[in-house]
Amino acid sequence: MKTETLAIHAGNQITDSRKPVIQPITLSTTFMHHEGSMVYSRLENPNRESLEKVMASLETGADAAAFSSGNAAGMAVFQALPVGTHVIAPNDMYHGLRRLLTEVFKDKLSVDFVDLTQPETVEKSLKPHTGLLWIETPSNPLLQISDIRALSDIAHKKNIPVVCDSTFATPIFQNPLAWGADMVMHSNTKFIGGHSDVIGGILVTKTENKIWEKIKTIQSIGGAVPSPFDCYLLVRSIKTLPYRMKGHEENATRLAGFLESHPRIDEVYYPGLPSNPGHRTAKMQMSGFGGVLSFLFKGSADKTDQFIANLQYFTNATSLGGVESLIERRAKVEGPGSKTLPNLIRLSVGLENIEDLISDMESAFEKIS
Repeated sequence: MKTETLAIHAGNQITDSRKPVIQPITLSTTFMHHEGSMVYSRLENPNRESLEKVMASLETGADAAAFSSGNAAGMAVFQALPVGTHVIAPNDMYHGLRRLLTEVFKDKLSVDFVDLTQPETVEKSLKPHTGLLWIETPSNPLLQISDIRALSDIAHKKNIPVVCDSTFATPIFQNPLAWGADMVMHSNTKFIGGHSDVIGGILVTKTENKIWEKIKTIQSIGGAVPSPFDCYLLVRSIKTLPYRMKGHEENATRLAGFLESHPRIDEVYYPGLPSNPGHRTAKMQMSGFGGVLSFLFKGSADKTDQFIANLQYFTNATSLGGVESLIERRAKVEGPGSKTLPNLIRLSVGLENIEDLISDMESAFEKIS
């Protein structure tokens, strides 16, 4: 099956004797004992099984494990590592996962945050006890592009597993397992859910090895799993994911081009722009450039906030990937200690008419004194 067909059919398991076209929600926490039956919903559930099946299919992986959030998925990987493991992670990284490494796991793991857009920095950062290379591409919030193949080759020479956070790309635009990664992570809260109404995360593995067995044990015993209703919503949303992503990318590309030529903008970060440093690598390993971009507003943090407040169709809110356009001054959200420039804006481009979005931005710029 092609991607669009997989998205619709791979997660639709009919378990009801009445043969509904869409799989119903199985809310039962427990199941009657019989040969081959499920036992308890923390361990397995028909809706979660369907979600894991469709995501493993889209990523061409051997298995998947769904979690109650993207951070819970990332945390399961970190929990599976032995005490004293050294982790290499990107210097531009989602701040929630960064905080897991620097705060929650600071007494268990050591970490170096390096520029993964330069593979030689990874080689220089390797240590005898390095046990994980964590890639995030495109990265959050600067949309930096890392060469998954080159980085995976470096790590695999030392038998170091590679996990790639591919949230911004989704399985529609990027398949890290095909480029050498051992596991791929998604925050299902974002484009996969796509409607700003469900929280979730997922890991997909290329092979069912020892570290994967540990992660599955953490999933089942730890219990940070999504509810049947959350899984139902995600499977429903995945059916339209290929077409939503095409619309997000089309709008983001148009908006990035508009912003790049605007005198009130210093720089635009979007891998779909030929001027972007990561454009060539992105074009090689991605089939589309996604629906998120960032840009530097020419002015102070206060002026940047004023510009955002002037917008009508862009909601000033955290998160991304919904059908509605979201915008935020990232440093303000990240809070004290943020390394993000105070005038950097992150934009999740929705599925509104692009002419309305551009007109709204033009009007907001004109209102700035």
